[in-house]
Amino acid sequence: MSETPHLSGPFRIGDRVQLTGPKARMHTITLRENGELHTHNGVLKHELLVGQPDGSVVTNSSGHDYLALRPLLRDFVMSMPRGAAIVYPKDAAQILSQADIFPGATVVEAGVGSGALSLWLLRAIGPSGRLVSFERREEFADVARANVETFLGATPSTWEVVVGDLVENLPDAVAPASVDRVVLDMLAPWECIDAAADALTPGGVVLCYVATATQLSRVAEYIRATGLFTDPDASETMVRGWHVEGLAVRPDHRMVAHTGFLLTARRLAPGAVPPEVKRRASKSSYGDEDVELWTPGAVGDREITDKNLRKRVREAQKAADGVRRREGDPAGATEAPDATA
Repeated sequence: MSETPHLSGPFRIGDRVQLTGPKARMHTITLRENGELHTHNGVLKHELLVGQPDGSVVTNSSGHDYLALRPLLRDFVMSMPRGAAIVYPKDAAQILSQADIFPGATVVEAGVGSGALSLWLLRAIGPSGRLVSFERREEFADVARANVETFLGATPSTWEVVVGDLVENLPDAVAPASVDRVVLDMLAPWECIDAAADALTPGGVVLCYVATATQLSRVAEYIRATGLFTDPDASETMVRGWHVEGLAVRPDHRMVAHTGFLLTARRLAPGAVPPEVKRRASKSSYGDEDVELWTPGAVGDREITDKNLRKRVREAQKAADGVRRREGDPAGATEAPDATA
């Protein structure tokens, strides 16, 4: 099976299709032999879509029209099964930009979560790059693998998922000073900075994605204290949609504002001492009471129940199964769960 995603051309069995019907209700399906989409508005046979180009309109049994499009990556990550919270597309775009992820790069990611950021990174590094993703929980890794396979049609040879702690396993996964970029999406990224420094090549970038200002402060001060990186830069991204209809032009009433902070720094050459940066004195030490503020409960990190997580693993693997059998037994392909946008 080819690892190249089928992103253009006529729809075929095994393709994922995003259908927008009455009242702008959206469904995402995987095309299969004799498959049908059942809604309150009637039945739409999958065979009506096979051979049709992207952007086609098809009619179901009740005369309702549906617009058929292949999901964009941003559409897919917002509707895919989740084991852990995802990196939103607005932040993923900034991560690719600020970390300067390039074709052929060797990138280390921790943790993998539900695989949303992994998909963006895999696209950016191209067929000649390498992505090593670390995840402590096997269930989250299973969801991520299934989601990546569902979107790409196969598990890419450029991707390796390591279940375990980055600090303990990174030295076995990569050679020292061989990694171009390290992306840390975790509760306590400062715990991994030393290991990241050993793995990064001089000039390489470490990027931390954190949710709270206290986390941002601690990881920034830790990076400064190592003396191994340039002074870190911090930012957040807010994207506000607009309603545009004739002369009715105004901001949307709702927006996804703060999702997280991005902090980047570059690895110095061995023995290099950067020019001193003069800054005002500030509190840069932390006690046990400060660390308590960064516990998962204190920062609003919701714990997912084992039962709910098992359900999400099944949903992700069911979607991947439909793609996996695209060129095998078409009748055995399964339909991905509907996703309403």
